[in-house]
Order: sequence, then structure tokens, then C-alpha cells
Amino acid sequence: MTTDERMKEMEGQLACIRWFNRCLIACIVLSLGVWFISKTFGPEMVWAQSGVKEIRANSFVLEDNNGKDLASLAVTEDGPALSLRDENGKTRAMLSLDKNGPALRLLDKNGKTRAGLAMTKDGPGLMLEGENSKERVILTMPKGAPALVLKGGNGRGNVVLGLDEDGPILSLDDENGKARVILTVLKERTSLTLADKSGKVIWTAP
Repeated sequence: MTTDERMKEMEGQLACIRWFNRCLIACIVLSLGVWFISKTFGPEMVWAQSGVKEIRANSFVLEDNNGKDLASLAVTEDGPALSLRDENGKTRAMLSLDKNGPALRLLDKNGKTRAGLAMTKDGPGLMLEGENSKERVILTMPKGAPALVLKGGNGRGNVVLGLDEDGPILSLDDENGKARVILTVLKERTSLTLADKSGKVIWTAP
């Protein structure tokens, strides 16, 4: 892959991240808007005035003027979930909570997950997928140490950038997942290591 192709791929990944941020903000604003409208103009207000202080239900559905479902808040087998749909009835965003923790999924028009934000037992994680449903960008914080992984088309981790208590480390892998270039910055020194396709070190400095 040439330098120009790598730059175009990185620009595409940055565009996906910007798109994910915009969708995340839109979901939050929409959720707050739905909550505000239901609190201000919904039946709950009428019931509250009559002395009712609590509403219990298994699901809520929002419809447009034609009766088409555009959003729903329901309790599933895994836990509560908020779903937002487009004009074709396809779920495009889902905010859920299950035994693994809260998660936000953004889907394309074909129903494939393209971006996800989740909180697991190992920490928060951000994931971006390609059109073939393979993970391409992963940002995680296992045990509080941030790590960024950029994967190639074959699903291998081609670029890994991490940071732990000893310092940052950058690893460039080949198409077979073998680390070929490793750059580390430790407290006492900086080192660069080159390896062949079998993983054998062929050069290192200092």
C-alpha cells in the first residue's frame, strides 16, 4: 500500500469517527428531547396532576403521523433498550444495557453495525467496522491503559499504539499479524526493533 493510499484510509477512518461522534450527540439530544416532551406534554403530566406518581410499562413506541414506528423503548431478554429507526423501518441506533454493561450501536441502512461504544468489565471500548462487518478501528482502556488498534482488510492488527506505566509503544504488523517494527519509549531509553516475517529480530537500537 502506498503512502497516499494509507493517508486516504486514515482520512476515511477519521471521517468515520467524526460521523460516530455526530450520531452519538444526535442520539443523546433525541433521547433528552423525548424525555422532555413526555414529561411536559405526555400523559404522565395529566396523571401526575391527578395524583399518579409512577408509570409502569414493558415498552413505549413513538410513531409519526402515519403510524410508522420511529423509536421504541422496551425491555428485552437481555435488558432495557432504546431503538431509533429510519423512514424505512430499519434500526439505525440502539442504546442498550445487558449483563456486560451499557452499549451504544450505530447501524447502516443494511442493518449492519458500523460503530459501537460499550462499557465492559475490562473498561470502555470504541469500535468501528468496515462494510464487510470486520473491525477496523478499536480504542480500548484495559486496566486503565489506553490502546488503539488499526486493522487491515483481513482483520489483522496492522498498527497497535499503546500506553502503560512504562511508557508508549508502537507496533507495526504485517498481513500475517507478525510484529515487524516495534518502537518503545521507556523511562530510561528509547528503542527501535525490526523483525523479519518469522518474528526473528534482525536489527535493534540501541
